[in-house]
Amino acid sequence: MKLFNVNYYLFKKNIKKDFSASIVVFLVALPLCLGIALASGAPLYSGIISGIIGGIVVGSISNSALGVSGPAAGLAVIVLHAISDLGSFEIFLVSIIIAGLLQLIMGLLKAGIIAYYFPSSVIKGMLAGIGILIFYKQIPNAIGITSLNEISNGIHLNVTIITLISLGILLFWQTRFIQKIGFLAAIPGALLAVIVGILLQLFSLPIENDFLVKIPIATSPAEFFNNFTFPDFGTGLTNPKVYTTAIVIAVVASLETLLCVEASDKQDPKKRTTSTNKELIAQGIGNMCAGIVGGLPVTQVIVRSSANQQAGGQSKASTIFHGILLFISILLIPTLLNKIPLATLAAILLIIGYKLASPSNFKKMYNQGWDQFLPFIVTIVGIVTTDLLIGIGLGITVAICVVLRNNYKIPYLLEKDTDGLIHTYFIELSEDVTFLNKASILKMLDKIPAKSKVEINATKTQFIHNDVIEIIQDFVIKASNKEIQLTVIDLDLHKQGKPLPHYKIIKT
Repeated sequence: MKLFNVNYYLFKKNIKKDFSASIVVFLVALPLCLGIALASGAPLYSGIISGIIGGIVVGSISNSALGVSGPAAGLAVIVLHAISDLGSFEIFLVSIIIAGLLQLIMGLLKAGIIAYYFPSSVIKGMLAGIGILIFYKQIPNAIGITSLNEISNGIHLNVTIITLISLGILLFWQTRFIQKIGFLAAIPGALLAVIVGILLQLFSLPIENDFLVKIPIATSPAEFFNNFTFPDFGTGLTNPKVYTTAIVIAVVASLETLLCVEASDKQDPKKRTTSTNKELIAQGIGNMCAGIVGGLPVTQVIVRSSANQQAGGQSKASTIFHGILLFISILLIPTLLNKIPLATLAAILLIIGYKLASPSNFKKMYNQGWDQFLPFIVTIVGIVTTDLLIGIGLGITVAICVVLRNNYKIPYLLEKDTDGLIHTYFIELSEDVTFLNKASILKMLDKIPAKSKVEINATKTQFIHNDVIEIIQDFVIKASNKEIQLTVIDLDLHKQGKPLPHYKIIKT
């Protein structure tokens, strides 16, 4: 009862700021929900449904103070390919339900730390690859053709003009000039682009219905609920591809969510910490709900979460309110939504795609060195030329190879001193010497010439693998045969039970 009173007090205290922020988030989310559904090749209604579920269902369960969930641009390409591969949107919905169940299980098993085991270079490459695909796939909608194969037949002039004007608005609204003007900066650029797009196509640049949003309009409650799409369990549960798709969605959606959680918590002025395990549970339940009623996969999304924080959101109430506002919009203004040009949504997605794969991201990764840039670029090429799962797999493989190479290179510090004809080698082992270091240590010891002096120093070593100890034991025998004067500091080789020739031992 005391907890309820505290929560009610906080709700009452923050209600004005939270409701104000929810309006801003709603205005940002509405065009994004429609645009992501368009990019996914799914019914536009499905984007709004996911926005509603992400706001109300996920928002109610999650303890993220500022995080907002909904359909994610990062999953658009996966959804597009999955719907095509599985044969129908209804079968794809089964994958979403299974993915949600997997996320729920992951949360219950305390798997919230999973994101930390994926190299950041691969994750950034994944987002950049998705950005390139989103950009490329929106070109037909931006110039008024059904596919790039038809570009030889010419572009639709009015559609192209609306795209260019929408792009101009979106880019101009991000300039410092606009951001310095308080009341203009408070207006989401995406919303303004949508409004201008509607006015242009109604009064000066008419375009055919094929190039406009198509959301079903209900004239009765029964007709409204008939607009929802339901999963085809009969076909879906017997299709092996459904389970593969579910695993991909669960992994990618969880990664995107957990990375967004980390970013959202860093943006929180009050520095509150979100439970990642509870967030996975919330996302899992949200995705199961989305799959049941015909929505797209949901994740926590950084654009809407940032908008929530910047608009003054104080608690998760703002997230829930924005979901309610989305629900009201499809009830009361579906006719207005159907006036939105696809060209405007394409412009929004072109900006999103560019931001995900901006040249500055490539430059930043390149400046971090080849250890970061190589997995990053391999992931991008793999995603663009094959598919997301293969691209991520290739990127992780390269990242692991880089780690192995670094371990191969730096398990020790080697210094060489020459006094007349006698060479002295000082070998200082690193803090952790694992079995991955076997090859480099063996190669280095084999190169030491006869009649040299060698000092192996393990003073700083906290862990040394038994395989490496065996290599050093073998070197003791070789050293005796090659008349090498060997000194070992803080490393007891005799406790391994292997008989060894004499060598000098120093314990500090």
